[in-house]
Amino acid sequence: MKAPLVLASSSPRRRELLQQIGVEFEVRVNPVDETPLAAEKPADYVRRLAIIKAQASVQADDTRPVLGADTTVVCNGEILGKPANLGDAKRILGMLSGRAHQVMTAIALVQGEQIQSEVVVTDVVFRNLSDAEIEAYWATGEPSDKAGAYGIQGKGAVFVARIEGSYSAVVGLPLAETAALLTKSGVPLWQ
Repeated sequence: MKAPLVLASSSPRRRELLQQIGVEFEVRVNPVDETPLAAEKPADYVRRLAIIKAQASVQADDTRPVLGADTTVVCNGEILGKPANLGDAKRILGMLSGRAHQVMTAIALVQGEQIQSEVVVTDVVFRNLSDAEIEAYWATGEPSDKAGAYGIQGKGAVFVARIEGSYSAVVGLPLAETAALLTKSGVPLWQ
């Protein structure tokens, strides 16, 4: 029997979060262009990506709902993607040091012609970071594939002074909102 949901994400964190709430799923990922559009607002950007990731994984002969998601870090209105190298990580983490930023995670559930989506915004405050800490953190390898150059669920947690909003959204999937969308679409939890 097929799982009741298709997850359009290769993120191990999203898989773990869905497993945490007992959702059975199959992973199906098709690459999409993640380049922001000219003058695109961050919330519009993450919503668009979540939708196109889900749509890219829809198959005509499969009526199951497809869940797409995207997470970005925003500081002063700037979308902070994955760092290209140590210099870029220093720039990004230096920008976040000692201040608040937003983590925006969008989810999209596509089933047939129906698209449901939501953007969850969480405020994250970093303590002050030294250059030596940033370099040592980069050496762990963790920040290289993370939006905003850090992972709150990993070693980067030591930088976080506080958050206001959804912790699971910062990790990559807002569980309360995802569970509500899945339940509304008939996908069972806690299986």
